[in-house]
Amino acid sequence: MIDGSQRRRIRRLAALGVGVLLASLLTPTHTAQAQPDPAPATGKATFSKPAAFDVTAPLRDVARTARRSLAPTPPQLPEERGPRLSDGGHSPDKAVQAKKPPRTIGGTIANFEGLSNQDNFNVLGGRVNPPDPVGDVGPNHYVEMVNLVFGVYSKTGRLLLGPLAVGDLWSGFAVDECTEHSGDPVVLYDQRADRWILTQFTTRGSDYPNEPANLFYNCIAISTTGDPTGSYYRYAFNTGYNFPDYPKYGIWGDSYLITTREFGTIDPSVYGIGVYGLERNRMIAGDPNARAVSFLLQEGRVPLNLIGDGLLPADVDGAKAPPAGSPAPIVGTQDDDADYGATFDAVNVWEFNVTWNAAPTASIGLKAQLPAAQFDSVFPCQPTARDCLPQPGITNRDQYLDILSYRQRPTWRLAYRTFGSYESMVTNQSVEALPGQAGIRWWELRRDKRGNYTIHQEGTFAPNDTVNRWMGSIAQDRKGNIALGYSVVNGTDVYPGIRYTGRLAGDRPGQLTLGEATIVNGTAAQTSLNSRWGDYSSMNVDPVDDCTFWYVNEYYTQAGAAQAPNGNGWQTRIASFRLPHC
Repeated sequence: MIDGSQRRRIRRLAALGVGVLLASLLTPTHTAQAQPDPAPATGKATFSKPAAFDVTAPLRDVARTARRSLAPTPPQLPEERGPRLSDGGHSPDKAVQAKKPPRTIGGTIANFEGLSNQDNFNVLGGRVNPPDPVGDVGPNHYVEMVNLVFGVYSKTGRLLLGPLAVGDLWSGFAVDECTEHSGDPVVLYDQRADRWILTQFTTRGSDYPNEPANLFYNCIAISTTGDPTGSYYRYAFNTGYNFPDYPKYGIWGDSYLITTREFGTIDPSVYGIGVYGLERNRMIAGDPNARAVSFLLQEGRVPLNLIGDGLLPADVDGAKAPPAGSPAPIVGTQDDDADYGATFDAVNVWEFNVTWNAAPTASIGLKAQLPAAQFDSVFPCQPTARDCLPQPGITNRDQYLDILSYRQRPTWRLAYRTFGSYESMVTNQSVEALPGQAGIRWWELRRDKRGNYTIHQEGTFAPNDTVNRWMGSIAQDRKGNIALGYSVVNGTDVYPGIRYTGRLAGDRPGQLTLGEATIVNGTAAQTSLNSRWGDYSSMNVDPVDDCTFWYVNEYYTQAGAAQAPNGNGWQTRIASFRLPHC
């Protein structure tokens, strides 16, 4: 977790001027798969080894001696500044699904409380905002991480470990920066290896020059067995003096993938998207010499609309690996209503490839631009770019909820599967679907055996019922059925809560046909003044049957709100469900 005042100093995206300049560098052809000309300059691959490596004691033993912070953590993250994308008015969404079908989707199977901001107070002595709830599911466990604690649950909701501070996972590590409670956590379950991956970034040095310059790190712990309460191999890979904001992870073939939003500290002119591959097989084996490779897609060398506010790496669901040697898709979006130079709405597909041998090689390149049905990602927010969605009983616009953590990127996963003759991947993004109403644009991309990409289907789920739906996460089961979970709120009678919907594989393209179900209804509003919501939620698929979806997101109750004097008494809820015919 990084303090808002620090983030304000390191986020310096150019807006209108750069957008106009870069628009002239890209003249797309509106086909199913358009190639930019000239190709962007992506730089050379940089290979490196870990800055540090070791093995922990079992976490169940660490939990018995975990330290407690005497100094409170920041009570909330102040509103961040930086570029404000100007709202030019509502642009009609050309894929909106404004009618909600009758409910045929089933109810939840498991449905239990996850971590909360009260856990932060109990463990660390203070509260933070936003929570960044994320989790994944294995054969016997569900592991959840938030800012700034984590826990291990049974599938029935019994807390088996924690809550522990995220920094406790790194206690005694040689890279001391990893031991700090920095946040932006990610948890993944590697099904083919039966291993858990728990991560966070580091923030020391992000307030340079008001603090000493410092290297930054991606801190990665991989369980030594399939038991998430056991021991972990710990690695730290440095990103130089670029702060690696908002890291997102994926599992692909013989690599773990990371993408980051990188901001130069010593050189404040640097902004770009970091793309990393980590040597998965060696890391699983606990090899201290496991290698990493990185690229920086840097603004000024790459048109800004092609990288936006970030890219998502593919993350494989199911037991079947991607075709041998196939490059990993890395996906982002562009919106011609934004200020980054896009002349049409599209999904941009990069491909990343690495060969791990004695003389490793790696490459990344923009593979395709897929023109998308028109969408509008710039919501009419005021007085700040985060004050967007009204809540019941709230008249102060400074307490409206944040709709988009980063506008020009999809969230949270690029959920990937291999099906017979094609590969499929789904992702989503919050948009202004109807005038003043938030909805969720979702896409299914496909790659055929010749390596060509298409948007197989897309839609914007925004029933015309005054309810805002945003901060979603999407995935597919083994049958190709799709489930989407998200936050809901309106300004009259719907407090911040959690719902889900879905579709069957053979249903009409672009439609979520199964109606809508509720995981939990909120009973209170968030009243903190930084408006932060999310920044992400997580939909995952159970490896046991490859059918059961597990979802985690945040919400509010009166009891939780009463515990938090600064109005940030968020809680999280973990639930599972299945779609018909799987």
